[in-house]
Amino acid sequence: MTLDRTVMAFAGLVILASLALAEWNSSYWLLLTALVGFMLIQSSISGFCPAAMVFKRLGVKPGKAFE
Repeated sequence: MTLDRTVMAFAGLVILASLALAEWNSSYWLLLTALVGFMLIQSSISGFCPAAMVFKRLGVKPGKAFE
């Protein structure tokens, strides 16, 4: 899996997990969903994505998601 697909999959997983946690535990978990959404918008504008930096250091190969 390429870096950009890994970041998108990770963001989707975190969103789904926070929605489940908000349903089962506390509605404060929705703040995590908002944070992920904010970071997605921020990274699309600035190109800075902390998750991509972490996955790159872990050895995920770079690529283009939509070719």
